[in-house]
Amino acid sequence: MIDGVIAIVGRPNVGKSSLFNRIIGERKSIVHDQPGVTRDRIYGKTTWLTKDLRFIDTGGIQLEEQDFSKEIQMQVDIAIEESDLILFVVSAIEGLTADDQHIARLLRGSDKPVVVVANKVDDIQFVADIYEFYNLGFDEPFPTSTEHGIGIGDLLDQVIQKLPMKQFREHEDILSFCVIGQPNVGKSSLVNSIINQDRVIVSEIEGTTRDAVDTPFKFEGNDYVIVDTAGIRKRGKVYEKIEKYSVLRAMSAIEKADVALFVIDGERGIRAQDKHVAGYAHEAGKPIVIIYNKWDTVDTSEEDMEAVRKKVYDEFIYLNYAPILFVSALTKKRVHTILPMVNIVYENSVRRIATSVVNEVIQDAVMLTPPPTHNGQRLRVLYASQVSVQPPTFVIFVNDPALAHFSYVRYLENALRRAFNFEGTPVHIIIRKRGNA
Repeated sequence: MIDGVIAIVGRPNVGKSSLFNRIIGERKSIVHDQPGVTRDRIYGKTTWLTKDLRFIDTGGIQLEEQDFSKEIQMQVDIAIEESDLILFVVSAIEGLTADDQHIARLLRGSDKPVVVVANKVDDIQFVADIYEFYNLGFDEPFPTSTEHGIGIGDLLDQVIQKLPMKQFREHEDILSFCVIGQPNVGKSSLVNSIINQDRVIVSEIEGTTRDAVDTPFKFEGNDYVIVDTAGIRKRGKVYEKIEKYSVLRAMSAIEKADVALFVIDGERGIRAQDKHVAGYAHEAGKPIVIIYNKWDTVDTSEEDMEAVRKKVYDEFIYLNYAPILFVSALTKKRVHTILPMVNIVYENSVRRIATSVVNEVIQDAVMLTPPPTHNGQRLRVLYASQVSVQPPTFVIFVNDPALAHFSYVRYLENALRRAFNFEGTPVHIIIRKRGNA
């Protein structure tokens, strides 16, 4: 669960993207001296002092009209509204500018805690210059140098201190699953069919669902919470202010849910953006059930169903572990199969295997197909153990991790899948050298 969402804002070329990259530990944002390079919001996660944080990098705000300035301004507005706290980045070298003052006025109206980051303090002589930023109307500015990594830890300490307290998940012990997919694939209709009541608005207009709506319900004596998320669009296209929460709320719903139902529009077929949507849940390690909706609009012969199943797996190679259900939310055909499958994939995601059994399966697999040699050296698989669940995660100790080719790791994963029922859930394998914890 994410403990806080932090937006990084400021005028162009003050080091917002460099700060973002320093914090998340990778070069995810483009860093360039040309103003306006970062046009869309870019998301990244990190952990600091046991807190899981999501950061949003944004384009630079300017008073002067520039190309894409309206789109950038809208993206910044959205990021501010999505966030729990704002990092306002300014340049200690250039000093206080009219653009800084303009941004400060916008932020004072947001009613969000603001931390001023005086960046580019690469030399001690610039520290005294940061105090002019008190004129922005916020607390003491924090000096940093993103180029040299100075002050980042102190800044994150301040972020943790100022973050509003998050409420605990309301339905902690109840199986929760979210419904994800592109706009207008039938997610809301599917929710209504599952819970058999019209608790969620259904419309032909794309993007009707603007928020994530928790709906507790019972089925055959078991308690569930279903979350109907707003349709996920490609981030670069989320300019309409009415969709300001859709992507972030959907991503948050995926992180909080126990299972994700990934809905594909059977009438339109697979679209390129579907891969981005499914990728969110896969990367989060969530059990996934693929729902091929609107099956009433296509030929329902068994041959066609198998052909479509093959096509889905060909398009989503990384989801070959996920079961596919062919349903119609409109006619409720096969909708009754969804909840039993949700239960199955969830149970598979929390399954624990005894260490002795894991080792037996891995060693049998190695004997059946020994690792190939590489430059005269061969990988030796020494020991294996399951270390966590949700998703099931295994550590395999070897003589040299550099010799573990990804194809052989995949072979070992498939051996575990054949031996145990991990249908619907990702399986993570960590390769470590013997003696490393």
